[in-house]
Amino acid sequence: MSAGVRAAFAALAVAGAACAPAGRPVLPQNAAIETTSRAVSSPIRHVLILVQENRSFDNLFATFPGADGARYGYTHVGKRIALKASPLGTTWVIDHTYATYRIDYDRGKMDGFDLGAVYGGTHNARELAYAYVAPALVKPYFALAHQYVLADHLFQTQGSGSFVAHQDLIAAGTQLYGTTGLVDYPSDVPWGCDAAPHTVTSLITAAGRYLTTAGPFPCFSYYTLADEMNQHNVSWKFYTPPLLVPGSSGLIWNAYDAISSIRYSAQWTTNVVTPETKVFADIRGGRLAAVSWVIPDAFNSDHPGYRHDTGPSWVAAIVNAVGRSTYWKSSAIVVVWDDWGGFYDHVPPPQLDYGGLGFRVPMLVISPYAKRGYVSHTQYEFASILKFVEDRFGLGRLGNNDRRAHGIGDAFDFTQAPRRFIPIAAQYSQAYFERQPPSGLPVDDQ
Repeated sequence: MSAGVRAAFAALAVAGAACAPAGRPVLPQNAAIETTSRAVSSPIRHVLILVQENRSFDNLFATFPGADGARYGYTHVGKRIALKASPLGTTWVIDHTYATYRIDYDRGKMDGFDLGAVYGGTHNARELAYAYVAPALVKPYFALAHQYVLADHLFQTQGSGSFVAHQDLIAAGTQLYGTTGLVDYPSDVPWGCDAAPHTVTSLITAAGRYLTTAGPFPCFSYYTLADEMNQHNVSWKFYTPPLLVPGSSGLIWNAYDAISSIRYSAQWTTNVVTPETKVFADIRGGRLAAVSWVIPDAFNSDHPGYRHDTGPSWVAAIVNAVGRSTYWKSSAIVVVWDDWGGFYDHVPPPQLDYGGLGFRVPMLVISPYAKRGYVSHTQYEFASILKFVEDRFGLGRLGNNDRRAHGIGDAFDFTQAPRRFIPIAAQYSQAYFERQPPSGLPVDDQ
C-alpha cells in the first residue's frame, strides 16, 4: 500500500475507524436495526435464495419475449455490434471490478464493454462482451421464466464483483463508516475472517474516490439478515461448497465467513452447511429452514471460464426437489445472478449512491403463488430480496438499502389457489449433482 493511499484512507476515518490488526475483525459503525415492521400475512413460510454467478440480463435473457432485452450494442468508438450467440461455458473471463464498471457505464452511454480486460489474456474483451447465451443452452431458465416470474430491472446494488454482491445479499449494503463502503474483492482468498493475515480490502468513498487495497482485513461486524432472524427466532441456513486452498483445510466459500459474529460462534457449524448438496437431503427430510441461501459449486455456477454447462440443471434440480416435496405450497424460490461478469447490458443503471446501482442481472421468482409468465419491470436491487424476507417474517429493517428498495411483492398473487407443480426438464438430474465430486474451486475469485 503506497504512502499516498495510506494517507487517503486515514483521512476517511471520520468515525474513529481504522484498519484492524491483521487477522482480527473490524468493528464499523452500524445502523441500528429497526423493529417496527409487522409480518405480512401470506402462505410463504420458506424462502430459498439461489445465487448464481456473473451474467448480465442481456447475456441470458436478451431474447426472452416481453422482456427489455437487446440484440445489439455499441463499442467505445460508436460502432454498432450485434450480440452473438455463445456457449454458457466459456474459456475466458472478463474483468468486472468497479473500475471496469465505470468504463462500461461511460456516464450512461453503456458503450465501454469492449475495453474490459480479459483475465489471463493480453487483450481487451472487444467483441467477447457482446454476447448472449443461446436459449437452447439455458432451457430450464427459460422454462422457469415462462411458468413463473422474470424480473428484467433488477440491478446489482453496487457496480462491482462477487464479494460485495454476496455481502449485499446478506446485509443489504456494505457501508463501513457511513461515508465509505467496501468495493471489489479482498486481496487474497478465502474472502473473510479465514483470510491470510496480510489480506486487505478496497474502498469507495461517498465522493467517488476508489481506494484500491486501502481497506481493512475482511472480517466485519455489521448487521446481517441472520442477525434479524436470530432476534426473531426465524430459522436460516446457508448452503455452500467446500474451498480447497493449498496449505489449508476445511474452508468454505461463504459470505458469512466475513461476519465475525457468525464465523466465531456456534452458528458456523449449525447454520452454515457444507457441502451445498445437503440442501436436497434437508428438503427430503423435512429440515428446510425458513430462509436458505444456496451457493453452487463453481462448476454449477454459470461462471465464465469454468467450461461447464450444468448451472441451469442445478437450479432446476433444486426447484424440482422443492416442487415435489411437502414444501411446495409454502415456498418461494428466488434465483439471482450476483454480478454482470463484464458482459454487455444496454440499460443504464440508476445512480442512487456512490457505489451504484450496478448493472442489471436476471432474477427469477418461483412459487405456487407467483404470477404466471409475468415479466416484472419494477426497479429492484439485491436489498429487494431481503426486504421481502423482512416483511414476510416481521423482522424490521437493517437500516441499509432495504429501506429504499422496492420489495418483490408484485411477483406474487396470494389471492390465487396454489398452482400445481410441473417439473422442469433439465439435462442433468438431481442424482448427478448428489454424486458430483466437489471441484474445490472458489465459486468466484473476482
